[in-house]
Amino acid sequence: MQDKNNADNGPKQLPIRLYTHNIRYATAHLFKNELPWPKRAPLIIRSIRFHSLHNPESLICLQEVLHSQLLDIREGLGPEWAHVGVGRDDGEKAGEYSPILFRRCVWAIQGSQTIWLSPTPEKPSKGWDATNKRILTSVLLRHRETGQSVLALNTHLDDQGKQSRLESAKIIVAHIVTQQEQYRSSQQQRQQQQEPLCKLPIFLAGDFNSKPDEEAYLFLATESSPVLDLRTDVGKLDQYGHENTFTGFEGRPVDQKRIDFLFLSKDCWHVQGYGVLETKFEDGVYSSDHRPVVGDVALPL
Repeated sequence: MQDKNNADNGPKQLPIRLYTHNIRYATAHLFKNELPWPKRAPLIIRSIRFHSLHNPESLICLQEVLHSQLLDIREGLGPEWAHVGVGRDDGEKAGEYSPILFRRCVWAIQGSQTIWLSPTPEKPSKGWDATNKRILTSVLLRHRETGQSVLALNTHLDDQGKQSRLESAKIIVAHIVTQQEQYRSSQQQRQQQQEPLCKLPIFLAGDFNSKPDEEAYLFLATESSPVLDLRTDVGKLDQYGHENTFTGFEGRPVDQKRIDFLFLSKDCWHVQGYGVLETKFEDGVYSSDHRPVVGDVALPL
């Protein structure tokens, strides 16, 4: 990956590794081949540590994270890491988080919010045919060294409600458009239109519970959408690993599907690589029923 310090005198870029993973919530009601969280936790933590080791700018998005799991992960990653996100049930610590983790010495928080994916997005609530409350975690980050802003979004759509998934995608797109407009307005005020305006780089990560031919994905991937699927913007030579992101704990081909995605705002990012990582090795232990999805991207400076 190209160094942001531009040692080769090429165009300056800010390389960022994006990493998203549904880690499977800690439950006492285990599926076949599923081990308890204390057995899986070290595998989740090691994967994050290894895959963010050589890119300090790495941004980590997780789903199905209970408060106790978040504490375990934060402890395993160390004090250099911070997070944004709340429990979906009460806006505090109850229920699953969709947290965004980052190194505090690399990124500063400019603003953050949690949006409930329902007709009442400002408070803990469930919408349409969803079986659970669903949220979008949104944080505007500023890269301390370069001043570059990035809007990071992380979500987990409902696994049962088709209408909920579609309506949730609409709320997410509306939020993206609003954030783009607000950023453009702030740029105009600061620069007084003396320089070309910079677009706000945005990425959206998560478990969408929607395959590429289903409602939420299709809405997010339309030509009029402000985002595109990162994988579609990279050639086969720069794609690594598996096709499917959900495996279950039995690894049956019939269960496998691609429902975890990284989306990028258009005309902002240089995509350098995409991968779907492994979650089971020689010991036969699944770290989760989902595989991590990784995108290597860069922003021109």
